Amino acid sequence: MTGIDFEEMLDIARKHRFLIGSLVGIGVSFTAIRRYFAGGVCRSKARLDGKTVIITGANTGIGKETAIDLASRGAKVILACRDVMRAERAATDIMKKSNNRNIVVKIVDLASLNSIRKFADNINKSEPKIDILINNAGIMMCPYWKTQDGFEMQFGVNHLGHFLLTNLLLDKIKSSAPARIINVSSHAHTHTDKLDFDDLNGEKNYNSITVYRQSKLANVLFTRELSRRLQGTNVTANSLHPGVVDTELTRYLPRSVPFYFRILLAPIIYLLGKTPLQGAQTTIYCAVEESLASVTGKYFSDCAIKEESKAAQDDEAAKKLWEISEKLVGLQK
Repeated sequence: MTGIDFEEMLDIARKHRFLIGSLVGIGVSFTAIRRYFAGGVCRSKARLDGKTVIITGANTGIGKETAIDLASRGAKVILACRDVMRAERAATDIMKKSNNRNIVVKIVDLASLNSIRKFADNINKSEPKIDILINNAGIMMCPYWKTQDGFEMQFGVNHLGHFLLTNLLLDKIKSSAPARIINVSSHAHTHTDKLDFDDLNGEKNYNSITVYRQSKLANVLFTRELSRRLQGTNVTANSLHPGVVDTELTRYLPRSVPFYFRILLAPIIYLLGKTPLQGAQTTIYCAVEESLASVTGKYFSDCAIKEESKAAQDDEAAKKLWEISEKLVGLQK
């Protein structure tokens, strides 16, 4: 850079110092806000050599970031995904980023009880143990769709699919103890007063947001009852809120939301939301943190125990949901 160029730049800077100062201030504020909403970080350096981990929905988002982290710790990671091509691409990327070749793709469609049964049968026959099961996959605020078995999609995938999967793998998990089961829920569960047992399928005036909240409440109640039933087995069960993750929120916004609002919402979500890596931190924490070895039945957010909603603390509702779920997925003996 010549002296003339430098002087010209200084002159421009003097003339526009207020604008430049404002831009710098905005940049600093933006960075500070992003850091504030980034949430907790898992600090554990625990290794997982010799451990087997199953993660549903591990081909994208927080599931993929969780897989990368746990694979980096030496675990064998099984990616339980619906789309084989996307899962294979994710597996290649995970291997590269974790420097771990022990990544396995297994196909399961959580919207199909038959697919879940086939997946579980395959795992029970092929895997000697399961040390960590992470029920991460989910669908949010979709139109009124039904699973292959006729259940409303959000309740069917977010709750019933994982309920069946967990139960079908439970004997294997128990025999692998100490082991952990982690259910990815959401803070959205706090925005519903109770589980509507009269309309679990959302057939009465379907509202995608309401049904999503119900499915997330079901996750926490399922975890609560599962933890109670696992007492004395050295298998823990915990649920968590990953945070507002900016890659997932606008995918199925209700059609009633105006287009201009969607456009305005995008930068707000980007500013206040977490990246997938940040969103994965609490899942990773629940999977590896040594001090949680005997902690069970708890709800986590930002790598710390938080209080779930009053509705999520209802033991009778948790038991009732379990019994109804058993009937719906054909587990009741």
